Formats: sequence, structure tokens, C-alpha cells
Amino acid sequence: MLSVLFTAFFAFSASVAAQNVSVVCIAGQCLEGFTNTTIGATLSAPGAQTDVILLPDTYSSTSNPELLHNLLTASSASLSPATGFSNSSGQSSVSLPLTLALQPGMAIYPQALYSGQAQFSTLPSTPQTNTSIPFSASSLSLAPNVWAAVSAGSSSTRVILWSSVPDTAQLPTTASGSLALLDMQSASCSPQCSGNGVCSASGTCTCPAGFTGSSCESCVSGHFGPQCAACPAGCTECDDGINGSGVCAAFAVSDPPASCNCVNGECGSNGQCTCLPGWTAASNGTQCAQCASGYFLDSSGNCEICQLGCAECSDGTGDCISCASGFTQDANDKTKCDSTGQTTSSGTACPDGSFSAGSSCQACSPSCQTCHGSTSNDCIICATGTYSLGGNCVQTNSGGVCAGTSMIANNNKHECDTCPSKCTSCQISSFSAASTINQAQCTGCLPGYVLSQGQCVESCPSGTFLSPTDNLTCTACSSSCGTCAGSASFCLTCTNNQIAANGTCVNTCPSNTFSASGRCIACHPDCATCAGGSFDQCTSCAKTLPVLTSGRCLATCSQNQYLDGTSAACEACDSSCASCSGPGPNACLACSSSSNVLRGGACVAANCTGGAGVVSGLGACLSELVLVPSNTSSGGSSAPLPSITGISSPTVVSSSSGRLQWWEILLMALGCAFIFLVVVMCWRRRARKQRQKATAAFASAKQLDRKEGWRWKLIRFGERLMGGGGGDAQKHADAGEIALWKMRAAEEARHNQYREREMEKMMMSGGGGYAHSHSHAGSSRGPSPLPSLYEGRHGHDGTKEWYDEAFEREYDAPPNDHRFSSHSVFSQVTGVPRSGPEPRQPVRTNPLTSRFSTTTLGTSSGVSRSAGERNKSKRKTPSPRAPSVAQEYAMSVRKGSPSPRLLQKPLVPTHTGDSGSRNPFRQ
Repeated sequence: MLSVLFTAFFAFSASVAAQNVSVVCIAGQCLEGFTNTTIGATLSAPGAQTDVILLPDTYSSTSNPELLHNLLTASSASLSPATGFSNSSGQSSVSLPLTLALQPGMAIYPQALYSGQAQFSTLPSTPQTNTSIPFSASSLSLAPNVWAAVSAGSSSTRVILWSSVPDTAQLPTTASGSLALLDMQSASCSPQCSGNGVCSASGTCTCPAGFTGSSCESCVSGHFGPQCAACPAGCTECDDGINGSGVCAAFAVSDPPASCNCVNGECGSNGQCTCLPGWTAASNGTQCAQCASGYFLDSSGNCEICQLGCAECSDGTGDCISCASGFTQDANDKTKCDSTGQTTSSGTACPDGSFSAGSSCQACSPSCQTCHGSTSNDCIICATGTYSLGGNCVQTNSGGVCAGTSMIANNNKHECDTCPSKCTSCQISSFSAASTINQAQCTGCLPGYVLSQGQCVESCPSGTFLSPTDNLTCTACSSSCGTCAGSASFCLTCTNNQIAANGTCVNTCPSNTFSASGRCIACHPDCATCAGGSFDQCTSCAKTLPVLTSGRCLATCSQNQYLDGTSAACEACDSSCASCSGPGPNACLACSSSSNVLRGGACVAANCTGGAGVVSGLGACLSELVLVPSNTSSGGSSAPLPSITGISSPTVVSSSSGRLQWWEILLMALGCAFIFLVVVMCWRRRARKQRQKATAAFASAKQLDRKEGWRWKLIRFGERLMGGGGGDAQKHADAGEIALWKMRAAEEARHNQYREREMEKMMMSGGGGYAHSHSHAGSSRGPSPLPSLYEGRHGHDGTKEWYDEAFEREYDAPPNDHRFSSHSVFSQVTGVPRSGPEPRQPVRTNPLTSRFSTTTLGTSSGVSRSAGERNKSKRKTPSPRAPSVAQEYAMSVRKGSPSPRLLQKPLVPTHTGDSGSRNPFRQ
């Protein structure tokens, strides 16, 4: 046992000696100790206590601990990323917040726990097809949202890695052994790319040359096959597409006649058109579109030469319109012109082979059968074996082609005639004097036409194919082919109810193809078998894309699934696994819990030491990446670590704020002013709306907004027509004034009604005898217990009379003396009456009454005596009651009150109660 501990101690000492003392940090925690970790980046700053290794994480100015905070916020801090790493800004300077992450790809480390010199493999731009790249790794780091397909062990099991692996020895047995990279892509593409594309970090499929589509599922035009290869050069009709064979059905035409505004001619390199014999420019300017003089258009669309001696003939029939000099119209054949006979001066007819030379006949040139002169240029009909061409006799070759031309000999016309339509050259096989023009076969065609059985046609007929030898001649297919291409035996369709598969005729389509239109068409490259040519019509998948989902073959299942080899379906991993290679808790490739780590394919509790936790994305404890030695180890002391402060202390961020800048103050002031203006505008708008509503309600109540009907409009129209509209305006003005007077009268009536109610209340609360004698029937109000205020001039018997006089003086007085609308001070002094309307006093709709106010409301000094006597005669005089001292005092101080002689006695102030009040109302 001791030997084991001794051996372990020396092994630990050796490993510690090989390691470096460093401070390793994540956001929130730093550890100082021995480490060989090369993942992440090194953070340094001038004057700092030490450099710090930053692990992949996101850092900000508030990140703990204090040491990390000070380095991050240092003005001259710099960052040195490890292999494959970069910060969010992509620069060596620190810009917060700082996101440190592996670039899209995979970093491979020769030692466990991300130690040693790393090798970085970036995301490929082309798919890895049927290839594997072996690599040796004790740990590996994957960029976020990137997966890698690897083959493991001798069985080459396909395993998908979704997370970093701190120690490949801890992988499950299904993923153990030597590793080889099969494929690596980003997982951010939705839907996933086809097998021909690669998902980039930006979430789009990167297509190789020749491929197109959002998932790189098809070929661009002019490309064919699983690799989207280009069709043959010069091919215009290719069996293209990802399911195509690439066979060319039509080749490109160089310099077709239409390219130089030509119809029956050849375009030269200079852009000029050279017409076929017999053709000339048409009246509309199109070159080689009309038959030249001496030629006519036959039924096949070709310009034939007119009969010998005919200068001009009609299209279609060839009938001669005019004959050449020395020729006359044939009486039996309208297409011919006969030569006039050669006679001597004596009238003797010269035989064939001679011509008239004055008084005698001389022999023609040996080149002529008939002539009108002695030279070979004077032939009418050329000698046997020669033919007339432009007034000369020319010979032919064995194919009947006139020497020096592309024209063919016509034994019937004894002339050189044109080749069939669209032919640039022709010949007559085994030409002889008995050959006819109909035996002529084309040997060359205008660009854009092909040879088929001696004729120039636009395309090869069914059962033939364009020979790739000259791209001109249509060749017959073999007997087993209905149609073919490229060669006679490469069948596109077959006879005898067979199906063409890759050029051969079969009874059933082979694997990886499907039948359509008599052909076996290849499946999409993603599929092993299919029901159609699309990439989402697969029925089974190949090994490179083993997952069949909704007709598509994909590279992987979801991250928390694995591919069941038996059912070929995706199954869920165990709940403890974030990703796995098979069923159960012992096939994990990464752990779902942040507190677990991978040990032999199983996720177990991390039990991190030193208060450290599992580093997110790395799957290992921070204390595993940094070894912090204890004070003693097996009885010995380890070397002390350098003293570095701020490793465990938290970050303190100052909350004090500086003074506001001038522009901040200006913006705040402008904002407040704007808000104030908005509030004022809203308030004014609301006030206008309220005034409009009040005005509308007033006009509606007074019927001032009554709309004028059609009768009024008709009257107004008549007034304008007859010139009598002036009085109507005055009527409207008078009507408006009357309406205003009516409104004022209504207000005054309402005010008078209110005064009557007030007087009734005053009488009910006034002298007891009067109130009692004039109370309403059924009223429970009794006589007032207070003494009457209106005891006056006639002693107790004159109280009622004085009250009536006061009432009339108050409410029957002239308008100038009314207490609510009396004259102004100016009117009273000058005697000049008021020039404007009298001011209206506010009317109290619910006045608060009191004994003092109601009993003294109607007192006035101007009541007429006769009115009091009239009221006295109408009413029964109540029993007299002397007024109280308070009432007498109120009458004496009130403006316009009765004369002092009405008072019984003067008001004498008297102390009442303990308060020492001199108020007479409390006596």
C-alpha cells in the first residue's frame, strides 16, 4: 500500500513539475495553481501582478473577482487568443463585454483537459463525401452549435459529437478507440442542408460549384448528375439536372444565318452574309430572302434556275415570263424558250452544230451542241458532258458538281442548277447523263441545320441521333432503341416494352433509380432508394446520411437523440445525457446536468474541490484544469504559490456618478420644455372642446341652431333672382335681436320666481302673527317664538302695516332703486342714465337661509304708505309683538332701513355670559 502511495506521489510531483503556475479564470471565479491548459486566451496588462488565462466565457466590467475586473478594465489590457480562439471584436485589444469562444470548427488537443499544442480544423466549405480523416486526440473542443461526425474504433461506428470532450478516454465503449473525422457542420441551418451542401455558421447552406437551391439540392442549368458536372462543351440541349445523364441532344450553332440578318446564306467572320446560289436581298432589307433574277421559288422553298433561254420566270410554276434575246416562247411548254433558227443570207437553215455566217453556215465550237457564234462563249446548248453556267460551258465531277461552284448539273435544263433547300453543297451519286436533279443529296447545310437522309433539316427525326463525330449527320439508332443519343446503342427509350436504364434496355429498374416515361431515372444523391427524383422522396438512406425523416435523408438526429441501428429511427437518450451514442445511462457523450461530469460514458457528480464548479461548455471542473496543491502532501510541504491579491475578493464597482455634461443638461431642458408645450396644447384643446360643447348645448336649448329647410332656401333663391334680398337680411337681424330679448326675458322671469320664493321664506320666518295667519294649509310651521322685527310707527298695532310697506318698498320699487340693479355711482352723481345694459347679478340657486337674512331681506326705507294701507285692508292684523333688540339693531344699521323713530328704544350693549361678549344677538 505504501509503495502505491509512494509511486502516486512521485507521479503527481512529476506532473506538477511539468506544469506552470498560472491564474485561470472564468466569469465569477479565478484559481491560482499549476496548469497545462492551452484553451482560451491570455489576458495581460502593463503593471499587473500576473497574466490570467481566460477560459471560454462572456466577461464584463462587473465580472468577479477583483483581479479579473482590474485586468479587464485596464486601459492598456491586451488579449492573446489560443489556437482557434478569438474574442467578439476580433482584435487583440479588450472591448467589453468580451465574449471568448472557439471559432466555428474543432480544436484537437494531444493531452487530456485541453492541454498541449492544439490543432484547429475549421468548418469545411464542401461536403466530406466518402472520406475520413484520422486524428489522435486526448481531448477536443467544439465551437458552440457545431457537430462533428466521427468514426470510432475498429468497427468504424458513426458517432455524432455535440459538445467538447475533456478526456476521450471517458467516452463510452461505442465511441472509444481511434477516431476519424467523417463530417463537421454547423447545426444552425433549418431545414438541414442536403448531402451536397455544408451548413455555415451563419445558418445558410454553402453550395459547391454547380449546385443550387436553399439546401443545395439541385443543379444549376447546364449541369447534371450527382456531382452536378457541366454538360459537354457546345451543347445546347443536354440531359441536365441532378438526375440527368448529361447526354447532348443538340449542339451550339456558331454564326447562324439570323446572326447577320440572313436567311439563306452563311455569316462570315466579318458579319457579312454570303447568299446561296439563286438568292438575293429582299425588298425589306433581309439578306438572301428572295430569288435572284433568272431563278424562281419552287415548292420546297428553294430557288431553282429558269429554263435555258428564259430571262425571268414565275415562282411556284417556273413559267417563263420573258425570253432572252434570240429565244421565243415555246408554244407547248410555257417554262421553255426556244432559240430562233440560224439561217444564211440566202435563207438556208443551218443545221445543229453550226451557225449562220452571212451567206454560209459555219461549225460551232467543239464545246457547243448549238451556238450562235464560233467561240465557246457563244453556245446555246453545251456539248455532252458540259453544262451552261453564266454563258459558259463547264464540266462536272463524278458527283455532278459543276466545276468551280457548289451547283449541281441539271441534265434536263442543260444548266448548272442549285442544290436542294438549305444545302451549302450537294452531289449526285454515280452521276451520268441520265441522272436527274431529284437525285441530288446534300453534303453540307447552313448553320443550325443537320443532315438527315440527304436533306438539311432542323433536328434529327425520331429513331436517329446526331453523330458526335461531325455534329451534323443524323444517324439511325440500333434496333433495340426507340430513341438514342451519343451512339446508336445508347438508348433513351426502348422497344419491346423494355425500360432504358443508363443507356441499356432492361425489364426492371435497378436500385437507386425509379421508372418514369420509359426510363430509369437516378434517385437524388441523398437517397439509397426513392419514389421520385426529389431529395425529399427517399425511401431508404445511405451510410453518409443515415437518418430518414419525412422522406429526407439527414446526417444526424437531434442533439438529445441517437440513431437506432435496428429500426433506423431516432431514439431519445437517457435523461442524464445531453448527447449519446446509444441507449441507457452508460452511453453518454455529454451530461445534461451542469453539476455532472463524464466518467466512462456515465454522468456522475463532479465533486469539484476548492469551491469550483463545472466550467460551462468544457465538461470539467475548474479545479481539474488548475491543480491547487495543499500545504502538505504525504508528509511533505509543497512549494508555496506566489502571493497574488484580488483572486478571492469580489469586484467593487463605484456607484458615484459624475456631473452632467452641458449637452445632457440642454437635452433635459429641451425635453421638459417640449413636455410643457404638449401639456399646454392638450389643455387648450380640451378647453376649446368644452366651450364648443357648451355653446352647442346653449344653441340647441334656445333653438338657435335650427337648420333652414328647403322652403327657406327656395325663398332665398327667389329673392336673389328678383333682387329682393335686402330686406331679408334685416329680418334675420331683427329675428336675432328678438331671440336675444326672449332669452333675457326668460332669465328675468326665472329670477323673479326665485325672488318670490325668497320672500315667501322671509314671510314664513318673519313676524309670528303674520306667518301664522298666512301659513299654507296643512303646514306644521307655528308662529315664530322670536319677537317681531317690524313693530313700528303705530305701536304694536302697526307692525303688519310697516312690514307690508317694507315689502312693497323692496320689491315694488322703481328699477333705479332696486337693490339688485341700481344705478352706478357715476349715474347717481351726474344724473346721466346708464348707456349700456344693466349688469346682471349672480343668482343663487340654493341659498343658505338664516333667521337674520330672511327677516331683514325686505327692509327698505322707501315703502309707500298707501301700499301699506291697501295690504292692511286685505289682511287681518295679527296680534302685535315688539321686535327684539337684535332686530332693532339690524334695522338701524342696514342701508335704507326705517327711520330711527320706528325703534322702540336705543340699542345698549350689555355683557352676556362669562365670555364677556358684547354681541346683542346673544342676549
